[in-house]
Amino acid sequence: MSTPTVPTAERPDAEAAGFDDRFADLAAKPAPERQREVVERLRAIVPDHCLLYREEDTRPYECDALSAFRQLPMVVVLPEVEEQVRAILKACRELDVPVVARGAGTSLSGGSMPHASGVVLSLAKFNRILSIDPLARIARVQPGVRNLAISDAAAPYGLYYAPDPSSQIACTIGGNVAENSGGVHCLKYGLTVHNVLRVRALTIEGETVEFGSEALDSPGLDLLALMIGSEGMLAVVTEITVKLVPTPPLARVVMASFDDVVTAGDAVARIIAAGIVPAGLEMMDRKATVAVEEFVHAGYDLEAAAILLAESDGTPEEVADEVARIERVLREAGATGIRVSNSEAERLLFWSGRKNAFPAAGRLSPDYYCMDGTIPRRNLGRMLASIAAMEEKYRLRCMNVFHAGDGNLHPLILFDANDPDEWQRAERFGAEILALSVEYGGTITGEHGVGVEKIDSMCVQFSRAELASFFAVKRAFDPPGLLNPGKAIPTLARCAEYGKMHVHGGRLAFPELPRF
Repeated sequence: MSTPTVPTAERPDAEAAGFDDRFADLAAKPAPERQREVVERLRAIVPDHCLLYREEDTRPYECDALSAFRQLPMVVVLPEVEEQVRAILKACRELDVPVVARGAGTSLSGGSMPHASGVVLSLAKFNRILSIDPLARIARVQPGVRNLAISDAAAPYGLYYAPDPSSQIACTIGGNVAENSGGVHCLKYGLTVHNVLRVRALTIEGETVEFGSEALDSPGLDLLALMIGSEGMLAVVTEITVKLVPTPPLARVVMASFDDVVTAGDAVARIIAAGIVPAGLEMMDRKATVAVEEFVHAGYDLEAAAILLAESDGTPEEVADEVARIERVLREAGATGIRVSNSEAERLLFWSGRKNAFPAAGRLSPDYYCMDGTIPRRNLGRMLASIAAMEEKYRLRCMNVFHAGDGNLHPLILFDANDPDEWQRAERFGAEILALSVEYGGTITGEHGVGVEKIDSMCVQFSRAELASFFAVKRAFDPPGLLNPGKAIPTLARCAEYGKMHVHGGRLAFPELPRF
């Protein structure tokens, strides 16, 4: 669960509970005749079993993994071939209907939250692995293919797909492209943007566009990195070519205990400063280890204030040398205990605890708010100390689970959604963490995207001119603004309201005065 703000249209008690209407523009209900018009137009494109418009059928699509934001879509359509996607987009363009592309719905930022007057374009039926070329080490897949399914299909060739989000058993590669997802091994092997060679997509006009190629480079503007992480706001992805990497002969995990979270945070920076780039470098504090140990029984040190998990992979000789270097740095950094996995089963067990931190949080609290900021590694200790102070300030507990190697933070703020006051304190807690991430030289997101969750925090990081540039890029791809509207990029009026300024009719008083 995440940001505790729910559109008033979907919460009859919203006003009484004190919730705001920041997303009222996404909640405007269509007239019944408008819904009938859209349904009839789409019925001419897809079979009836691919079209959902009754409330009981559309309810499963009302949110993604960010369940605090819910909105029933007007229509859900599940095309089966690319030509149907093209026709749907053309129809929506002609009818001026918003379109929200959706994969498996595992996003944590509300990026696929529906528009009440729009169409949810589900790509769940685009679930085929089209080809695997073991010599070129590439796979050509449809966007509805699960992340882990790519590695399973490549395993007979001694290959796998490196990015491994915690939700990889369910999340789709199309969603990974939308959010630029990472995972516990992204430190060494990179995020989605580093592991995708080519993307085929359709614009709102139904035009086919291709970004990148199967070669190391392609002619023209390099727009592949722009497309990856664009959250479905520029085009709808229909095919992806990903890189595959050889499965390493051996991998071992070093697990280190620390009696202080700040010391553990500083140890991360010392590992990288020593010239060591582990395959994965993760951190969990005591709240997290206690929660997951009861859940997976991974053998974590429950007395430690924090633990680090550092993985080395490669040949047996490479692993032995790197593990020895990691152990030496960790002892010098103040580790109170060190364990090294002695089998593949134990390695997977160590990682299972980290990958199950989110569901395990449910053992400690009815709800949690998962943050996603990124800071320079040298400031990890400072950030952990600041979060500890915020726990006292907001009277809420926070589990810290970090992709520590690249400074990507995933603090889990624990709260009870049935208590409106706790809900609002959790939101303020999260906003302060993101603001501090910017102050420490980082950014408000690492791999979860902006969606609706962090749209206000965008006002903290970016200037008016930068936001205007973002809108200009979107208009270049999507002139009518119909692809996933109201997400990721805040308007000037929204930023002004976030800054506690009065805005009337979307216009600022005295706009000539500098505000940011």
